[in-house]
Amino acid sequence: MYLFYFFALVGIWLGIKSLRGGLRYRAYVRREAARALVDFTPFVSVIAPSRGLDEGLSENIAALFRQNYPSYEILFVCDRPDDPSVKVIEKLKAANDSRVPARLIIAGAATDSGQKVHNLRVATREVSAQCEVMVFVDTDARPDSNWLRHLVQPLTDESLGAATGYRWFVPEKGGLASRLRSVWNSSIASALGANRDKNFCWGGSTAIRRETFERLKAAERWRGSVSDDFTLTGILQQAKLPIHFTPQCLVASVGDCGFHELLEFTTRQLKITRVYAPHLWKAVLLGGLFFNLVFFGGLLLVFVRAALGLSFLLPFMLLSIIFTLGAAKAFVRWQAVTIPLFRFRKKLRRDLPTHLLLWPFASSLYVYNAIAAAFSRRIQWRGITYELKSPTEAVIISRDS
Repeated sequence: MYLFYFFALVGIWLGIKSLRGGLRYRAYVRREAARALVDFTPFVSVIAPSRGLDEGLSENIAALFRQNYPSYEILFVCDRPDDPSVKVIEKLKAANDSRVPARLIIAGAATDSGQKVHNLRVATREVSAQCEVMVFVDTDARPDSNWLRHLVQPLTDESLGAATGYRWFVPEKGGLASRLRSVWNSSIASALGANRDKNFCWGGSTAIRRETFERLKAAERWRGSVSDDFTLTGILQQAKLPIHFTPQCLVASVGDCGFHELLEFTTRQLKITRVYAPHLWKAVLLGGLFFNLVFFGGLLLVFVRAALGLSFLLPFMLLSIIFTLGAAKAFVRWQAVTIPLFRFRKKLRRDLPTHLLLWPFASSLYVYNAIAAAFSRRIQWRGITYELKSPTEAVIISRDS
């Protein structure tokens, strides 16, 4: 029992530290949201790689044409002309009022890197001569009309490497798997913040000066990689160029998933993390094992002692404190994201109980993902199966027809 009490107290201490981090995150989001926009609108090339039909694809792409930004182009890039997303892209291009020039690039099949990375490398060679800033966006993200302006604004500071946002999964119809995915992803979202040296680029919402991108030979250094964002983050860290997190560019990823898709997505993320950032993978594994041992092991201890007629009040109180701290962190984080995602506040309010109650199970899912990543480096991503040999070598095993 004394050993459990010791570990429970450590868990409470870690919970307090985590809650303090959540409070700092909320304060940062509020501070950044109150910051006035400056008059900095260089010509931007928005690069949107696409493969297959994302849920809500038409709405997501339409949002790119509605940006409150004076001068930008959109480069959609697919690997083949018969990709299902091409028809959606062409339809929206035709409906566009021509204020925003848009092109469709067919990159061809990847051979020496992930397909998304291959698409990006091809597209970066096709940007307009006017381009001063390149922006990368995923087609499962639904930005608001000021997303582009907010994302580019921090680059007024030429000492910055890049500016980034992140995603927040917003379930459409709901369901346990969809909501657990949102809870699982939320802890990563709040890892970003004021400390620019610890921030990372998210490939679905990142802006970088063209001069910086080309000077660092980022396109060439992407070769062999399957992760555009981990690789770009590493390039900027090696160059000692900080990354600014822009909370206003926290974008909604609207849609649902089943349990198979949930496990595939979350495990893929940890497999990629193990290859590109093994120190983070180890931290997730060890931290998750510790929490699950203390929390769920403690629950088992409470039930056993109750069944035997022994006192269980103290261990139950310690577990209640741990749970309350985690729920408080989830609530503070939820408060923060409702600021940039104000358009989705109704759905966010609907999902709040999920974030308050399911966070321990998200921790268990992280442990499963991390253990699975320890035994396999094979992932499937948008119909293509890869073997991740190293950060610079991804072998394509198979692709769908």
